[in-house]
Amino acid sequence: MTTGPAAVAKDQDGGGDDDGYRPSERRLAHEAYRRGRARRSALIAGASTLATAVVLYLLVVNSPGWEVTRKTFFNLDYARQALPEVLKGLRLNLELMLGCGALILVFGLLLAVLRTLRGPVFLPVRLLATAYVDFFLGLPMIICLLVMITGVPALRLTGVTTDPLLLGGAALVLTYSAYVSEVFRSGIESVHPSQRAAARSLGLTNAQAMRYVVLPQAVRRVVPPLINNLVSLQKDTGLVSIGGAIDAVYAAKIIASRSFNYTPYIVAGLVFIVLTVPLTRFADWLTARMNRRQVQGGAV
Repeated sequence: MTTGPAAVAKDQDGGGDDDGYRPSERRLAHEAYRRGRARRSALIAGASTLATAVVLYLLVVNSPGWEVTRKTFFNLDYARQALPEVLKGLRLNLELMLGCGALILVFGLLLAVLRTLRGPVFLPVRLLATAYVDFFLGLPMIICLLVMITGVPALRLTGVTTDPLLLGGAALVLTYSAYVSEVFRSGIESVHPSQRAAARSLGLTNAQAMRYVVLPQAVRRVVPPLINNLVSLQKDTGLVSIGGAIDAVYAAKIIASRSFNYTPYIVAGLVFIVLTVPLTRFADWLTARMNRRQVQGGAV
């Protein structure tokens, strides 16, 4: 059996004899203290949260005009009436989000690649792509929707659709492609130039280096902000209702206009929140996971 300073240090650090590991009294006391502190922190956090919720509840229900507000915005009868219609219209929002989302990813990536092309011969392409992005980044979404949904049909062009759903989807694609292209471009520019140089030294062309080396790394790095853009797109699909498309928002508007009770709007808003929160939390989890990998020196 080992004796001397090494054995003493081993015992003090929680080591035992040769028969097995036995934590020291100091370590056991420290772990018990940490567990107790964690329990106290959880109790304090729970109590403070409960107290805050109670105070907010009392302030709301005892405030002047609460009864009128409850009947106007939180009426259970109108909520039960609106929920089936809102869910029926929500299908249109989801279809629009998925269809437009796929087009936005493709078009946004294309714009990002065009803006990062090198060489003087590609200057006109870079300028056009930059002008497009700058224009739609500055143009309010509602104006783009109004121009597409109400302005395009007024032209009476042969072969051009007048369907507000398609025109509204086109407006979403045009606007969000500019936002997504900036996300992709930031990911492409975050890849160190040595990666491209190494690919070129292996005999890959510029296009092959972009496809097989740069883009895979860039896309992995920008997944969280892309999810956040998807969340914003999901909410903005409700704007196509200005053209008469019966989605979740317009279905709520129809019910509210019949009764002059605005609970259906609250129902529609809560439905969108229920869909949005999981995506937002997933983006936060993914961002934290990527940050941990970077800190640990692993692959992004």
